[in-house]
Amino acid sequence: MLINRIVKQSNGGDGLSSTFAALADPTRRAILTRLSEGESSVTELARPFQISLPAISKHLKVLERAGLIERGREAQWRPCRLRAEPLKEVGEWIESYRRFWEESFDRLESYLSEIQPTERKIHDQK
Repeated sequence: MLINRIVKQSNGGDGLSSTFAALADPTRRAILTRLSEGESSVTELARPFQISLPAISKHLKVLERAGLIERGREAQWRPCRLRAEPLKEVGEWIESYRRFWEESFDRLESYLSEIQPTERKIHDQK
């Protein structure tokens, strides 16, 4: 119940927060993985899980509010489709941290290269 409140509160904020809130649940991530292979009905999406159709439907609503999926109507069939645009924003946000860590490791490597000759000279003098 607490997670549902957090997701509802985050929907009023930025898209990145609602995307991360939706991705926080492993069932929702598995649903997105399935939808990356193509559109699917709610029944088809529910098949691999040991939870009820209403529970799957709640997960789909969270994903839909986060903009990660869209649901269509074709007669009795209600296909769900992946919308990957919000995941691009997540990727861009994570990319900035990847660059930060790579630059940090490069600086560490440079520093270690500078001090290694000094340490060898000290060791050789002993």
